[in-house]
Amino acid sequence: MDRPTFVYDGDCAFCSKCAEFIERRIPTDVRVLPWQFADLDALGLTPQQCDEAVWWVGPDGVRAAGPDAIARLLGTSRPGWRVLGALLRLPPVRALAWPSYRWVARNRHRLPGGTAACALPQAARDRSYVAGEG
Repeated sequence: MDRPTFVYDGDCAFCSKCAEFIERRIPTDVRVLPWQFADLDALGLTPQQCDEAVWWVGPDGVRAAGPDAIARLLGTSRPGWRVLGALLRLPPVRALAWPSYRWVARNRHRLPGGTAACALPQAARDRSYVAGEG
C-alpha cells in the first residue's frame, strides 16, 4: 500500500454522504473507500470492525478507528483541516469525541441522509466500541 486508506461503510447512506463530503471538501491524497470494495485482509480489518467504525490504515500499518481515524485523515489536508485534526487528537477533545462518535454510529440511520440500511446490527448497537481497539 503506497498511501493511507480511509475505510467507511458503503452500505450506509449517511456514511456515504460523509465520504462524498470528504472527497469534495477535504483535499487529501488518502484513498477513501467503502469497506465493501476494500481488500480487508490486506488492511488487517474485519467486516465487523468496518461495520462499527470508520478506519484509517496507513502505509506503515498504523490503524485507527472512529474519531482517531478522522483526526488522521484531517491531518493530511490543508492547514485549516490539519488544525481540526490536531484538536481532535487532544486528550480532552478525544475523550468527548469517542462517546459522540459511538452515539452517531448507533443512530446513523436516523441522521440526515440515513436510511434503514444504515442501522447497525442489534449486537453492535448494544456493545460499546472500545477506543483504540484493533
